[in-house]
Amino acid sequence: MTDRDGTTRERADDASETATEATAASGGASAPAPRRGHTRRRVLVWAAGSLAGAGALGVSAVFLTDRLKRFGRHAERRIGDHRVALPGAVPRMVIARGADPAANVRAAVERLGGMAALVTAADVVLIKPSLGWERTPEQAANTQPEVIAEVVRMCRAAGARRVIVCDCPLGKSRRALQVSGILAAAQAAGAEVIVPEESRYVTVEISERLGTWDVLEPFVIATKIINVPTAKHHDLTGVSCGLKNWFGITAKNRIMLHTDVQRSIAELAAMMRPTLTIVDASRVLMEHGPAGGSLSDVKTVRTVAAGFDPVALDAWACTVLGRPFPGNIAIAESMGLGRADFASLVPVELTTG
Repeated sequence: MTDRDGTTRERADDASETATEATAASGGASAPAPRRGHTRRRVLVWAAGSLAGAGALGVSAVFLTDRLKRFGRHAERRIGDHRVALPGAVPRMVIARGADPAANVRAAVERLGGMAALVTAADVVLIKPSLGWERTPEQAANTQPEVIAEVVRMCRAAGARRVIVCDCPLGKSRRALQVSGILAAAQAAGAEVIVPEESRYVTVEISERLGTWDVLEPFVIATKIINVPTAKHHDLTGVSCGLKNWFGITAKNRIMLHTDVQRSIAELAAMMRPTLTIVDASRVLMEHGPAGGSLSDVKTVRTVAAGFDPVALDAWACTVLGRPFPGNIAIAESMGLGRADFASLVPVELTTG
């Protein structure tokens, strides 16, 4: 019997099978014992069930493997506290405004005492940009290349032994570095640029709740760390800035950090105690972050803020975006990582022209 849609033969099989079962049920002498044939529908249902079961087992295996990795092994290293003791007269936060991003960076850092007060000839300095996406500088999803280049130059001028720029983009790392302009700018300024695919990973315990993770080696070997995030909107966390920027220390299973994401951000920040934070608000992605894409979502702010209180700097970034503080700021403050009331730090404000 010919069928065009795969149902005619199936219905005939089922009808025959039903008639056989009915004859047997009525006590007919000639009725054979009931027999359940392997109809197409039953085969498909069985196959679908098997696939669903295999899928469930696959998901369970992924979660089991993740838990074993995070809670079933010892950390090789720990990440130390990279902060530097400074004289009481040094301001804790500086805001610099002007048309030139590099000039804003230089003015802010110099007012904080200068890079030479933070970096020595013995130091390996790790500069952490926001570099998540294959986006141009105009699209404002990443730190502006001029900002990164100026930080590199200042570290080189301070005599740092090595200056490394490193992050984990969500995609092809080298392509993101190229499109963002950070690769060319950082290398021209004298930095080593390390991409995740070419780096060794080291196991580090983030927190009791998050367990042990594979962290890019440059973050472990650095003796000074400078966090250089961009201030932007984030569709999950509301605002993305310095605290959220620490997600980029790993490219391994980052989706697991999104379980109670606000607390994960704060716990990462508790482990990563940078020497300095420089917030790039030269161009700000006001909507549709973190990736953005449309220039209509970008606002030119021409501002850089720098300082030693990462919570205060994130709180300031929220005011630039006109958004409420995300939950991670309150959690980080409760953990003693800084204060949300950035105005209480009495930020020094500068104009560079």
